[in-house]
Amino acid sequence: MSLGYCLTLAGELPLDEIAAVTALGPAERPTPSSPRLFGVNLQDERGYSISVHSGTHGYYWAEGDHDASWEWKLDTYVNVTFDMRKYGLVDKGIPNMVATVGRVLAGRGEDAALVQDGNYLLLTRTAGVVRRHRQRQWWNHYGLDVPGA
Repeated sequence: MSLGYCLTLAGELPLDEIAAVTALGPAERPTPSSPRLFGVNLQDERGYSISVHSGTHGYYWAEGDHDASWEWKLDTYVNVTFDMRKYGLVDKGIPNMVATVGRVLAGRGEDAALVQDGNYLLLTRTAGVVRRHRQRQWWNHYGLDVPGA
């Protein structure tokens, strides 16, 4: 069993720049496997594997606060996906993923959304304003906050 988190950034963005801001150092920087896909396995170091890829004509749906539906349609986008195994989620994977999301948000200004398993909206940034969703069910449960949010 594993969990997946996806940070989506709006726009046509340089993947190498997005990949660079996810890394704490050169050894953790995702590398290209194709022109539109970068990735690195950091399961041992950070508790997740990360992929950075671009796309067009994106449609996103998730359950937000109070079971409200959230939708987002994008002409172009970049996804930063985090895949975590079930062991080490709480002590390693999730805190490191949130720190990486914080670095990406601090290093980039685009509208963004963080979704868990394609189902649950956890965070949005619109016009520079960051909003956490599912505060009690997720953020408070893990005792986390997004740096800079």
